[in-house]
Amino acid sequence: MATQYAITGTTAKGIAASVERGVAEGELAPGDALPPVRRLADELGVSPGTVATAYKELRQRGLVVTRGRGGTVVAEAPSVASRRPPRVPPGLVDLATGLPDPAFLPVLRPPAEVRPAFGSHRAAPRLTALEELTRAWFARDGVPAERVTFAHGALDCIARLLSVELRPGDAVAVEDPGFHHVLDLVPALGLRTVPVSVDREGMVPEALRTALRAGVRAVVVTPRAQCPTGASFSPARRDELGALLREYPEVLVVEDDYTAEIEGAPASTLAAAGLERWAQVRTVSKRLGVDLRWAGVAGDPVTLARHDGRMVMTSGWVSHILQETVAGLLSDPAVTRLVAAGEAAYTERRRALTGALGSYGIRALGESGLNVWVPVRDESAVVNGLRTHGWWVAAGARFRIAAPTAVRITTATLRPDQAGRLAADFAAVLGDVQATYGG
Repeated sequence: MATQYAITGTTAKGIAASVERGVAEGELAPGDALPPVRRLADELGVSPGTVATAYKELRQRGLVVTRGRGGTVVAEAPSVASRRPPRVPPGLVDLATGLPDPAFLPVLRPPAEVRPAFGSHRAAPRLTALEELTRAWFARDGVPAERVTFAHGALDCIARLLSVELRPGDAVAVEDPGFHHVLDLVPALGLRTVPVSVDREGMVPEALRTALRAGVRAVVVTPRAQCPTGASFSPARRDELGALLREYPEVLVVEDDYTAEIEGAPASTLAAAGLERWAQVRTVSKRLGVDLRWAGVAGDPVTLARHDGRMVMTSGWVSHILQETVAGLLSDPAVTRLVAAGEAAYTERRRALTGALGSYGIRALGESGLNVWVPVRDESAVVNGLRTHGWWVAAGARFRIAAPTAVRITTATLRPDQAGRLAADFAAVLGDVQATYGG
């Protein structure tokens, strides 16, 4: 434990709040050890059971983990604060954001006139025009779209689905490596994270089988443009995963198809695999702009009813002004052409880099989406080495639980004529790392 921070409190809740405050303020860092239960109890003048209850609450909320004889330590990504990326140093080419190229985002045009609403929209939360556009969007890719609903973005939807379906301590299978916000969200909800390995075609079936046998209650998975690897389901992989999941009909499967329309890969979706409990979430923030916090959701009747029931009791509905804005963009032919041009550019840029890296014998994953995942032995050495050449890439630690080390490179704004120089610099850095560290 950091020597300058003293845990306080005379009740379990007070002790837990003190530890949370220390983590939130940076006084307790990831990996810092908390005092043994009996020692802290003696220091605070409380019973060991009180401290043990506080530590249990902190574990359930994802703030700390217990490592057997290693004691209780602050989690590597405590749920009190998400894994935020470091600031981009000035003067570097930023390839770490995961964001789209602004050149392929439309100008947002909210409704010119917004008339006052009388009362609540709870009785009619979804605009008919946007509901029809959403159904058509899902149906084009074979997703059953008889029932759809809306949410305030993918994470909002996933959080609501998991919170109404599961109870604290339940286990959720997640991709490893995976989207860092999902890796943080699950423990923040008091749920247990079960990592499932990923290859070029997405979740590895045998790894998922192990997780299902271990009793996971839900699976959060990305069918294409998987972050950070760019993995994309092949039809064969989709079928294999679907057959496996049908053996566990009580497990909720949540697909996050967050880059639909710009991913550069066909849709092979588990939503069409005949699952009993499922939902697919699609957002527009990557294709139309980050300010559009809207998501369309398709799913089975029970799952959508539970989602909407919880939403009625919290935020109620998605702003109709936002819905009108999204509907206008989705139905605009000029915007459709701009999005298609973006998808073509993203595909060209991603392939340019993977090809350039391959010419130096550097293996890279990037089947679809906006990112390329490059396995390396020492993330920090590669990130810092590329920094000296003017590039800023993301260390893989934010995206990993047990997966091997790597770096993530966002190719959305990397011009094809820059790919060769980046690959050459990458090869030079790897050579320097090998010369310094051997192997």
